[in-house]
Amino acid sequence: MAEKPGKPRKTKDENGNAGKRDQKVVEGGRQAGSSSGREAKAARKQEPGKRETTLWGSSGDELSNTGARKKRRLGGGDAVTSPPGGVGGLASSIKESRLQAGPSVKEFEFNKKRVRLISEAVEMKDGSEGIVYWMSRDQRVQDNWALLYAQHLALSHELPLHVCFCLVPRFLDATIRHFGFMLRGLEEVAKECAELNISFHLLTGYAKDVLPEFVQMRGAGGVVTDFSPLRVPLQWVQDVKERLPRDVPLVQVDAHNIVPCWVASEKQEYGARTIRKKIHDKLSEYLTEFPPVLRHPHGAGCEVEAVDWEQARSSLEVDRSVKEVDWARPGTEEGLAMLESFIKERLKLFGSERNNPNRPALSNLSPWFHFGQVSVQRAVLEVRKCGSKHWQSVHSFVEEAVVRRELADNFCYYNKNYDRVEGASDWARKTLQDHAQDERSHLYSRAQLEEGKTHDPLWNAAQMHGFLRMYWAKKILEWTSCPEEALETALYLNDRYELDGRDPNGYVGCMWSICGIHDQGWGERPVFGKIRFMNYAGCKRKFDVGQFERKYHPEKSTV
Repeated sequence: MAEKPGKPRKTKDENGNAGKRDQKVVEGGRQAGSSSGREAKAARKQEPGKRETTLWGSSGDELSNTGARKKRRLGGGDAVTSPPGGVGGLASSIKESRLQAGPSVKEFEFNKKRVRLISEAVEMKDGSEGIVYWMSRDQRVQDNWALLYAQHLALSHELPLHVCFCLVPRFLDATIRHFGFMLRGLEEVAKECAELNISFHLLTGYAKDVLPEFVQMRGAGGVVTDFSPLRVPLQWVQDVKERLPRDVPLVQVDAHNIVPCWVASEKQEYGARTIRKKIHDKLSEYLTEFPPVLRHPHGAGCEVEAVDWEQARSSLEVDRSVKEVDWARPGTEEGLAMLESFIKERLKLFGSERNNPNRPALSNLSPWFHFGQVSVQRAVLEVRKCGSKHWQSVHSFVEEAVVRRELADNFCYYNKNYDRVEGASDWARKTLQDHAQDERSHLYSRAQLEEGKTHDPLWNAAQMHGFLRMYWAKKILEWTSCPEEALETALYLNDRYELDGRDPNGYVGCMWSICGIHDQGWGERPVFGKIRFMNYAGCKRKFDVGQFERKYHPEKSTV
């Protein structure tokens, strides 16, 4: 999109209606929900110049780890591990909340605005023998609008319900670290599906090659899938649409965002200030409690083949040198345990200390959000219950987990160059080009950056905290030969080593840091041009840099 830059600032810049049987897979919906006016009012009053805070891990997370550096397995930020033994009182409270919303999705007034039709077929054919939920981005059973809608259809038509996940041999720069976390989470999904009399199928191969065949073999009358704004998953959906039987409807439900991406805005938004009101105005309709996915009364009628998880893992064609982490245990149960510990122990600090990497203030939920093992909507529903006690922190969490996260999906969905310099605004591309030949104080190769062999000990540990990951990416711009190389390097390292890599938040984080998206022109300087600048001295004014350096590089600390 072409955008005009603002005047350079003079300030310092471092800083889903069930119950009614219908052949149509998609139909008009109703509004439901409760007010969130206080968040909206406070957000509209916030100063524009103070919204940068944390762009990555939009709940203010400390993410997995750099890992890249010398192939180490380092804990995220404060090394907060997911509490052992799963969730406590929160689990019971959540189950009760779901039952209060409705005994099942059949009695629940599902908002059909969450659903959009992908195929030309609209009505299910007579004689259908099942409904398929093609799980992709949202890898959980409960609190999943896509699976809930699939069960609504299956209950309405008294049909079996199948959950399919298509395991591809490789995906972008994902390593065994990412696939291992995902597969162990899917094991939990398969177990929970079995307990609910829902058939789970792990299909090995690309969806276009295996899913249409499964649909035809099972005589499924409709397919429901979830939503991702990224080009590869969008292409998967298009490929499946083209290969499905013409009389089988395919619908998509945005189960990741609270306000569906295509509902929140019909265009690429300039920044948080332009999408914030649009989202807050719709929260009363979409930020609602989930009904439960219940034990399905209509069985598949044939034995479901057990998944060989070890064989699935062995079939992967991925780099196994980037080891799995031990600070974050995969699956919804462990994710909810982390949510509970955040609410009890760290939420009180989130509003004031989330940008201080020396304080345990972050939610650490980003890996579970990325793999869809925990619903962002669930996290927000639970955090908001603490509004009277920790209002500042609750408001900040809603801003980052909802507004900033959905802004990232908006950017990736409407800007097909979301991971290229060409995706930046006109003013940003011009200023980067104008300064592409500026002399750099240091030049590092990708290998040197990957090993953390720079002169800056803060940078060498910086990717481990949400706030410092912005500093980390901006220094890559400063230490590589051109903006294109900087962006490619930052995305490669982020996607290869971070548990939440290959995510809209990661793409937007790198694009914000290096290409100025969702930002404005600042005072011009070498290399950066009008892109917002961050430096070591600015970090020292914000927090105790020496303490952070000593934690991860005691032998190299310069402070």
